[in-house]
Amino acid sequence: MTIKVVLADDQGLVRAGFRLLLETEDGFEVCGEAGDGARAVELAREHRPDVVVMDIRMPGVDGLVATRQITSDPSLAGVKVLVLTTFDVDEYVFEALRSGASGFLLKDTEPVDLLHAIRVIAAGEALLAPTVTRRLISEFANRPEHRRPDPAALRELTEREREVLALVAGGLSNEEIAEHLVISPATSRTHVSRIMTKLGARDRAQLVVLAYESKLVTPRE
Repeated sequence: MTIKVVLADDQGLVRAGFRLLLETEDGFEVCGEAGDGARAVELAREHRPDVVVMDIRMPGVDGLVATRQITSDPSLAGVKVLVLTTFDVDEYVFEALRSGASGFLLKDTEPVDLLHAIRVIAAGEALLAPTVTRRLISEFANRPEHRRPDPAALRELTEREREVLALVAGGLSNEEIAEHLVISPATSRTHVSRIMTKLGARDRAQLVVLAYESKLVTPRE
């Protein structure tokens, strides 16, 4: 199966490098390039890619707004967004995840990691760069101005579902959750799917956000 990708970055050299990387690797097709968020949304609607690789800082419509527009469009439900960021500059990554992005990576990530990230997200998993996730969530969790979800939503979850949600927030895959709880991978997938339905989450990345916002899990120093 070929993974269709749209590249959104205001630096032409960056896009060219990503395109070269993807087009020399089997299983990828770059179906469009965008220098700003508005064009990224247009290309997403035109090509229905599997993944949009989205820079945050772009002129005009930035990556955060573009991510929200893509993930809130029912006709683009199958389009996933991978946000590229430099943590010290971009402070809106967590907001991008809450808006529907399926994950993020640092812009200076190794090529093999970018390819892996696109594959993971295209397959419907969340991807949160382990080197920055804890710092990012800690910073967000300590900002009182951010809204908290209705705790009644979590009350709809069973004890096992709350346990699974905490493990998802810890970055575990379905297979790892199954091993941890001594259940089958199919049962693990069923639990995650039901949790997403109950909480109205678009994907696993939003489950991570909800778990931290609701204080089901808290950042560890």
